[in-house]
Amino acid sequence: MIETECGWSRTMAGSKHSFAYGSHSSWERTRKALKRRGLKLTVTSVSRCLTLLELLAGDRDPVELSELANRLDMPVSAIHRLVTTLVDRGWVIQDTASKKYGLSLRMCTLALRNLDTRNLSDVVQSVLNRVATETHECCRLAVLENRGLVWVARAQGATAGLRYDPDMGQEIALHATASGKAWLGTLPEEEALAIVYSRGFDAPHKLGPNSARCIDEFRLRLAETRQRGFATSVEECEAGTAAIAVPFRASSASDAPVAGTISVAGPVIRITPHHWRQLADALNRAATELAQIWPARAQARSLGSTSGTL
Repeated sequence: MIETECGWSRTMAGSKHSFAYGSHSSWERTRKALKRRGLKLTVTSVSRCLTLLELLAGDRDPVELSELANRLDMPVSAIHRLVTTLVDRGWVIQDTASKKYGLSLRMCTLALRNLDTRNLSDVVQSVLNRVATETHECCRLAVLENRGLVWVARAQGATAGLRYDPDMGQEIALHATASGKAWLGTLPEEEALAIVYSRGFDAPHKLGPNSARCIDEFRLRLAETRQRGFATSVEECEAGTAAIAVPFRASSASDAPVAGTISVAGPVIRITPHHWRQLADALNRAATELAQIWPARAQARSLGSTSGTL
């Protein structure tokens, strides 16, 4: 029950709290409590919405409403409200025949728009194309973001035989990928291990049979990366594949921060230890070139942002 300044009292519907409005301070406490409660509900809704979008992004085919509810461990009614809102906003589409749900192309459009604003120029792509042609393997570029790496570009160099075409939307498992170890190898050991420990040794996708399963095992592989001068991954991220990676910096200055990594990957029967050094040399040449290009890319992005405000 709530007693007001006029002496009336009533129950706040749907609330577990009881407050007295008899003074300004008590009213302020009430207002803040309700604000916290509303904020918590909003954050929960946003979290559920993002989880739903991530689930749909990982499915090739549309998914039934009941299956979404089961996989997300949420009531069907709650899932229905979320997908209805997402359909109305154009993020999700419903197949008229099966009534199943899938992602629209809006997310792809936003992702491409974002990459465009980052000014990933044709010059950067040409570096990847050249490495792919030289190595005859898949070459990828990842950039550093939020204490992690994100794939942003690739070039395919394999023209015959087995060809590795990885999912560019897949989350980068830092402890199991050559790119992850290439970046972590540039950090102090304590910081690198802390990042891996905080993320754990699982991944949204199935890892390869040789992936590290504990921090001590990863520490040894990180030491090997530093000693070797480049990072490797042999059936760690994915069975049957191997990769080589090196970091590149944001400029040619020796103390410039790391901007990302460049790597080549392919079937394990082709990327053997005998070829590691040759592949690493090609990547290091590309990393040097990227470091020279990167400041101009950042400047172009800054100019583009400024012109957009004029």
